[in-house]
Amino acid sequence: MDRQQEYVLRSIEERDIRFIRLWFTDVLGVLKSVAIAPAELEGAFAEGIGFDGSSIEGLTRVYEADMLAKPDPATFQVLPWRGEENGVARMFCDILTPAGEPARSDPRGVLRRAMDKAAEKGFTFYTHPEIEFYLFQNSSPEDGLVPIDRGGYFDHVARGTAHDFRRDAITTLESMGISVEFSHHEAGPGQNEIDLRYADALSTADNIQTFRTVIKEVALQQDVLATFMPKPLVDAPGSGMHTHLSLFEGERNAFYDPAGQYQLSDTGRAFIAGLLRHAAEITAVCNQHVNSYKRLWGGGEAPSYVCWGHNNRSALVRVPMYKPDKGGSARVEYRALDSAANPYLAFAVLLNAGLKGIEEGYELPEGADDDVWAMSRAERKALGIRSLPNSLREAVEIMETSELVAETLGEDTFEFFLRNKRTEWEEYRAQVTAYELQRFIPAL
Repeated sequence: MDRQQEYVLRSIEERDIRFIRLWFTDVLGVLKSVAIAPAELEGAFAEGIGFDGSSIEGLTRVYEADMLAKPDPATFQVLPWRGEENGVARMFCDILTPAGEPARSDPRGVLRRAMDKAAEKGFTFYTHPEIEFYLFQNSSPEDGLVPIDRGGYFDHVARGTAHDFRRDAITTLESMGISVEFSHHEAGPGQNEIDLRYADALSTADNIQTFRTVIKEVALQQDVLATFMPKPLVDAPGSGMHTHLSLFEGERNAFYDPAGQYQLSDTGRAFIAGLLRHAAEITAVCNQHVNSYKRLWGGGEAPSYVCWGHNNRSALVRVPMYKPDKGGSARVEYRALDSAANPYLAFAVLLNAGLKGIEEGYELPEGADDDVWAMSRAERKALGIRSLPNSLREAVEIMETSELVAETLGEDTFEFFLRNKRTEWEEYRAQVTAYELQRFIPAL
């Protein structure tokens, strides 16, 4: 037993922890949980906890059902909303086969494989997400969504519910060891943003899953409805998860070159080129729902076109401004990702797309200085600016031809994801919407 495991066992005894929740996610990013008693934890560390993997979306086939969830002691945290008496803690798990091998379809394992590939090249992959979400009055969506306020970007809403909500959410996150950089009201009514401090991509993905749980728990406590749906309101901006990406070689930021354009190194430029070349292929993973494309093509600074720019918020990839004497903060921002994505799979395809650009020495095209949305189609065509997929169907059709995504996800996860998304599209296409009824019943 290693020191980290010993620390967890000692903490459980000292803090009167009675239940340990073992967390993992399915292929679609839905959090799963099984609770064990403290007496079972040593065995879980040694061998894992068995469960029926075929009952989890995309994890394994029915004739390979037996799987093991093995807790990662480095992710141990107490759940503060469960109270101090008879406490509850959680750990994220790695999913294993009965032979003890990593399960190829475990989303956490998919990201770990991509990060191991980067490590072989000397890189550590860091991410910093800006997570947006909406808060509505607590009622059924069928009754209509009513935002908790009518605030806008950076608005200070006097005695507003959102202030109290963000404060309670951040206090909870920080008590679980998750650092927050910023929080503020976003552009939409009832829309909020909380930015997590950068960390290695695996830790960040774990933190995002915890973040979503915390937001839902605080919403229950305050009797409001919280949602990460990409586009819940027709006439308001969608909820993105703009994510800042960087590679480090030891303590050195591999994206920084004081002599480069925008102080961006050749490595950083090739990484961006990889993101751009493979953007359409990875869109289904970064924007996995039919509703995601109403955000991407609904304005509100959502990126619809494949280009990059320096401090250009209409571009898919942005090179943010930073202080010249802070080379460690050199990074790129990928702006298509939405708040409903599976962070493990999304970070894995982003990383491998960027690494592909470095491996193959992709040339970075000219950056876009102007508002890409305001350009005409002819102007974009002349600049070689392509469109992102405009629907889940188009994104899936492009993804199914992608060697990069297939290699990143692994065969089983790749095939399951495609099947699931084709089904989602067909179910969506079959719906008769309120828009159709309102427009055509009176006229036809």
